[in-house]
Amino acid sequence: MGLLDQLAEDPARAAIFLDVDGVLAPIVPRPEDARVPEATRGELRRLAQGYGLVACISGRAGEDARMVVGVPELTYVGNHGLELEPDAGEWAARLARFLAELDWPRVENKGLTAALHFRGLDDDEARRILDAIAQHAEEAGFVARYGRKVLELVPPLEADKGTAVQRLLEEHGLERALYAGDDTTDLDAFAALERLPLGVRIAVTSPEGPAALLEQADVVLAAQTDVVELLRRL
Repeated sequence: MGLLDQLAEDPARAAIFLDVDGVLAPIVPRPEDARVPEATRGELRRLAQGYGLVACISGRAGEDARMVVGVPELTYVGNHGLELEPDAGEWAARLARFLAELDWPRVENKGLTAALHFRGLDDDEARRILDAIAQHAEEAGFVARYGRKVLELVPPLEADKGTAVQRLLEEHGLERALYAGDDTTDLDAFAALERLPLGVRIAVTSPEGPAALLEQADVVLAAQTDVVELLRRL
C-alpha cells in the first residue's frame, strides 16, 4: 500500500497541510491576482469534511491566504508560521517602521513579514539593489532571505512552517500528515513530518524551486496543475 493510500484509509486521524502560492494557486505575475481554481476548492471542501485537519500554511498573511483559497472551513496560518508566536505584535510594529523608509516598487506588507517582489524585473539590477536592502534589514534585526523572485524580510523568531505544523498537530492530537510545498520555506515543514509515524512529503516542481525539495520528497508532482489530482486521491 502506498503512502497516500495509508493516509487516506483513516482520514479522521490525519492532517493535510498545503502551501498556497505555487501549490493550490498558480503563480501569477502579481500576487494579489492569485486565486485557487474552483475544481481545487471543491476537493478542499470535500477533504475538510473527512480529515482531522486541513490547513493552509502560507507565506502570505493568514487572512490574505483565506481570501485566495476561498474555502473558509479550512485552518489558515500565515507568515510562515509566525502568526502563532507571542512576540508577533512587537515585530509587526518594527516592520512597519522599516518599510515606511523603504524605496522599492513592489512591497507586499504582510504585517509580520514583507515580500519585496522582483518577478518581471531585470534580475541583476534587482538583486544589486535588494542585496543592499537585505543588509540594511539585517542591521535592523530582521532576517533577509531570497525565495522565488522575492526577497523576504522576517523577524528573528524561532518560528517557521515546521513549527506551525508541529503546533497544529499537537493541538489536534494527530500523528499522521501530508505536506505539499514548492519552495525553500517548505523544507521546514518537511522536516517536521520526519518525526511522525506516517508523514508524506509532496514537492511541486517548478523551474525556480530548490533541488533539496525534490530530493527530500516522497512524491514529486511535475506541475502545479497536478495538485488537484493529488487531492482527488486522498
